[in-house]
Amino acid sequence: RNKHGRGHVRAVRCTNCARCVPKDKSIKKFVIRNIVESAAVRDITEASVYAQEKGQFALPKLYAKLHYCVSCAIHSKVVRNRSREARRDRTPPPNFRPKRDDAPRPRDQQQRPGAPAAGGAGGNAGSFGAPAAAGSFGAPAASSFGAPAATTA
Repeated sequence: RNKHGRGHVRAVRCTNCARCVPKDKSIKKFVIRNIVESAAVRDITEASVYAQEKGQFALPKLYAKLHYCVSCAIHSKVVRNRSREARRDRTPPPNFRPKRDDAPRPRDQQQRPGAPAAGGAGGNAGSFGAPAAAGSFGAPAASSFGAPAATTA
């Protein structure tokens, strides 16, 4: 668990079996996938009214944060059991998100004056964008939807 001195943590429901699991104990997986499957993308772009110039119209994506209980995460191979020595390794698994060099991200261009820095003080220290060390277990994430997905813990 990742409670760090908190007495009680809000419970979330397991995505697979709906079991109540403390939020810090649940194995979290963030899935980004296309709403349209890859076989139908070409058909939609051909039938589209919008011009398909460079990056003119992008199909929307489906963003889902999945919470698993320990038994469902092991059963669906999101995480694996590890030896006693390997369990001490709390480094998060590498992100499999492809790097895009053609388009700079908006927050990398410049900071607003008076705004806190990107990793700065304020807000939750272990908030949504930070990689979670607990629950990662160093295993490669397997997509449960069939299509390869970019995942973060």
